[in-house]
Amino acid sequence: MKKLVLVINGESHVEYDRNKILPNDQIAYLDKMDAKMDEGIPHNGGHLFAPDAQQKAQFVANQLVHAYQDNNEQLAAATMSYLGDRYPDLQQIVVTEPDGKLSISLIYDEPYEKVETVQFVRPEDLNS
Repeated sequence: MKKLVLVINGESHVEYDRNKILPNDQIAYLDKMDAKMDEGIPHNGGHLFAPDAQQKAQFVANQLVHAYQDNNEQLAAATMSYLGDRYPDLQQIVVTEPDGKLSISLIYDEPYEKVETVQFVRPEDLNS
């Protein structure tokens, strides 16, 4: 089973293990989240009624990122669980800040891999 990873500026910050079974009360909570979103979600200064699955995923990812930034562990855990449970193909929530604006992308087709930095040294700087 694939992990879901919250990636901020190239680094993993939160990982959700889909192998863990959610307790029934948590599944019920996720069902309530779904039902509430079916009634509508805030969108571009208005309200989007009956959002589709992708719109829900983007909304919840946005909530996750803001909860993480605000150190709201309970909301971050709930939103990460929702995305991990309801979107089994989702592998990464990628957050970048180009030009100071927050950008959130949902990646379904590529697992997170830690980027290794390679330090190159000129041959004349090598100690033999």
